[in-house]
Amino acid sequence: MLDKVLVLDVLDEALKTGGDFAEVFFEDSVNNLIGMGNNKVENSASSMVYGVGIRVIKDFFCSYVSTNDVTRNGLLKAAKTAAQAVKDKKRNHAVSFVEQHIFSRHPIIDNPLDIPKIQKREYLEAVSQKAYGLSGKIKRVEASISDKEQNVLIANSEGLWIEDKRIYTSFGLTVIVDENGEQFDDYIRKAGLRGFELIKNANMDEMAEKAVHNAVEQLSAVKCPAGKMPVVVGNEGGVLFHEACGHSLEATSVVKNASVFAGRLGQKIANENITLVDDGTIPNAWGSLNVDDEGFPTQKNVLIKDGVLTGYLVDGFNGRKMGMKPTGSSRRQDYTFMPTSRMNNTFILAGETPVENIISSTKDGLYITKFGGGSVQPQTGDFNFSVSKAYLIENGKVTKPVKGAKLVGNSADVLQNIDMVGHDLNIGGTGRCGSASGWVPVCHGVPTLRIKEITVGGQK
Repeated sequence: MLDKVLVLDVLDEALKTGGDFAEVFFEDSVNNLIGMGNNKVENSASSMVYGVGIRVIKDFFCSYVSTNDVTRNGLLKAAKTAAQAVKDKKRNHAVSFVEQHIFSRHPIIDNPLDIPKIQKREYLEAVSQKAYGLSGKIKRVEASISDKEQNVLIANSEGLWIEDKRIYTSFGLTVIVDENGEQFDDYIRKAGLRGFELIKNANMDEMAEKAVHNAVEQLSAVKCPAGKMPVVVGNEGGVLFHEACGHSLEATSVVKNASVFAGRLGQKIANENITLVDDGTIPNAWGSLNVDDEGFPTQKNVLIKDGVLTGYLVDGFNGRKMGMKPTGSSRRQDYTFMPTSRMNNTFILAGETPVENIISSTKDGLYITKFGGGSVQPQTGDFNFSVSKAYLIENGKVTKPVKGAKLVGNSADVLQNIDMVGHDLNIGGTGRCGSASGWVPVCHGVPTLRIKEITVGGQK
């Protein structure tokens, strides 16, 4: 980490032109990846991220400079550059640090950086061979393990000095099947803010069986019908609400009035059976942190309670503009990005309805268990999602798998139209979310629920 005297000098330089806040974010990270395809290693890489981001704020103006030159001269030069964007009278701003020690909620048993690549390769070979042996229709199996150790220091002119170590491990499996030139695939991912024990404790055989089953099943899928209909979203479909609702509740969009939910605190925006939470404190969850990238402790933020909008995800800088306290939601991909408000682990709380009752009470409709890619316009709430796994519901029963389905709707309408919520909450979806401050690990979850009517795009 950096020397405290040096950091004090850097902050002093950053404030010389009149800024009222300055921050230093130092990062030292190691990233590893090993990937297999067609039963051979196709990718093996390691990389380092090492540098400092310096931010200067004056009222509602912000300047940011990053550098990988962490010598004294390099840091002072970067601080001076950041300060030049602020033009005000000189002022003295004495800084002294109060070092904060954090209690980690995320215990690590095996640091993945200590695990030899040959051992990681053995896990990938085993799961690949298992998958290939399950069906003669498999064209290709891809498996990968990635891990990261990120060490950060966050210091600012308000006296904050805090250090944190973050260990990430993830496993991904893709199975591609082919029949008469028609191909389908299924992807399974397991990831967490945890060590290599995530891989050791994973049931690789079960994951292979699930991925192969899902991919092969699509070969017999029928074309999805189109039109407005009831849609039941299974408890692996949390990404829909991450994208369609979560981004519109980030201060990044709200402060610009570029969110369908801007200015609506205290208003009913969803069915009363909906409570939406973003929680950065869940032990070892992929989207969790001890502190966010401004040094604020993460917390459990209730965004919608019983259908009423109760909060936003707020970072320190946008909080100034909104007159709101930070919610521990400020994140960045690495030191080259300025932080802003982002989701951590976002999910709808479970209801009390048994899943079988949700299905049986839906005469005809669509049952979606997995989404593909999609897009959302935060200002309007309009979204469009592809569906990677879904089934017809006919006479209250799940029947044929379908292909080519798309979901088209509006986030505000969807929240109002959820009329049934199951008791089977699953906070298991993991991925990387891209936004203004780069790509960050996020987790999402949802219980099985029913949207009483939404537009489904089908396949001709």
